[in-house]
Amino acid sequence: MNRIRGSPSGICDLTHGAIGKQLLSFALPLFIGSLIQLLYNAVDLIFVGRILGKEASAAVGSSSLIVTCILGFFTGLGAGVVAAQAVGSGQKEKLDRIIHCAAGLTAVLAGVCTVLGFVMAPLFLTWMSTPEDVMDSAVVYIRLYLLSLIAIVSYNIGSGLLRAFGNSRLPMLYQLAGGLTNVAGNTLFIYVLGWGVRGAALSTACSQGLAAFLTVRRLCIGTGSCRLRLRQICIDRNICGQFLSIGIPAAVQSIVITLSNILVQTNINRLGVDSMAAFTAYFKVENFIYLPIVALGQAVSTFTSQNIGAAQPERARSGVRTALVFGMAVTILTSGMTLLFSRTAFGLFVCEPDIVELGSKIAWIAYPFYVLYVLIEVFASAIRGAGKALPVMTIIVVNMCGVRTGILRLMVHIYPSALGVASIYPLTWACTALCLFLYYRSGWWLRCADQMLPASETADCRSLNHNLE
Repeated sequence: MNRIRGSPSGICDLTHGAIGKQLLSFALPLFIGSLIQLLYNAVDLIFVGRILGKEASAAVGSSSLIVTCILGFFTGLGAGVVAAQAVGSGQKEKLDRIIHCAAGLTAVLAGVCTVLGFVMAPLFLTWMSTPEDVMDSAVVYIRLYLLSLIAIVSYNIGSGLLRAFGNSRLPMLYQLAGGLTNVAGNTLFIYVLGWGVRGAALSTACSQGLAAFLTVRRLCIGTGSCRLRLRQICIDRNICGQFLSIGIPAAVQSIVITLSNILVQTNINRLGVDSMAAFTAYFKVENFIYLPIVALGQAVSTFTSQNIGAAQPERARSGVRTALVFGMAVTILTSGMTLLFSRTAFGLFVCEPDIVELGSKIAWIAYPFYVLYVLIEVFASAIRGAGKALPVMTIIVVNMCGVRTGILRLMVHIYPSALGVASIYPLTWACTALCLFLYYRSGWWLRCADQMLPASETADCRSLNHNLE
């Protein structure tokens, strides 16, 4: 991949060269990073589930969706998409403003969410029908976890900027450092000191703090328009508007979907601690399939953004086709292996044989259909990478919230069990994938893609190799 001077590690040009090789080279570190994240998240539950027991595992599981809801807002903030389009079109001055505005917006919003989440945690858990015997542990876990929110968000936004520059290797390495810290923290806080769920939350805080420090430090030691200067951190109204034009729909989508998942979790909680523990383990095992797909989506988003910025829509389409082939192949492999060894996988997280058996049955209902999620992630990432976040939000919210809620209510009446709840996932994936495919085929996502760039800042999109000094 060609490199343009002036970033912390050089900007990788994804607008020229062999598409398959570029996507694979860019996505592979993201796959590895996802695996690292999966492994140290799995370590959390192994320590919690096998050392502390199913009640602690249920407490962590019931808390995680609230954290996911908060993080979803920042993950979809839009900084990475806007930065990648600026890279593709060679707008070095705008890129400088994007970096500093992203830092300022991160600090303000993360502080607000930390305070609100800390105060409102007991109320949120009550709304989710969290059982009384795990309520205290769940409140402690989520409050301690939220203290590390600024570090978690800083890593997510910072690594998104590095990926926008075409660098997916450094976020992987920083996540590896955080993962090793997480394992050491769990060993110390849970196994040696016996701090219970408090230890799990503190371990996460330490690991995310290290990853965030390394990411921000890397941005600070860059050169030229891609360097973060702490004294220049600001809130730029125009840049914020562009972030939010992508970020608000993406954030609403993430939050609404998470709220629908909280509704699902509420129904799981009503089925008892065994079902809660089985689904908590299910979601951990599911990550072996899910996280590589998400990593592929991140690669597609950056690839599409740079090529849209460089006015190369057909190359963006070719990237989508290539990504679908990669995604299908990897997902068939991971889902097949996970199903083949499902009881062994669930046995890593829970000791009770009946919960292992229930988790395995849940897996056989959902995992065979994960190829549908490849379609969802690739199409949604490509459309969002072109700056069209609103259509993606509408399609996903309608299906994964509206349709899912309707199916859930039906299942609660006709098949009130953990297996009935699990069946809603493949049904809603199919509906969502179909709608996104139809919108993608319409071509509307490629029309007027440059309208998101103000006319006063729009450079000649074909000056991609303009030197960023």
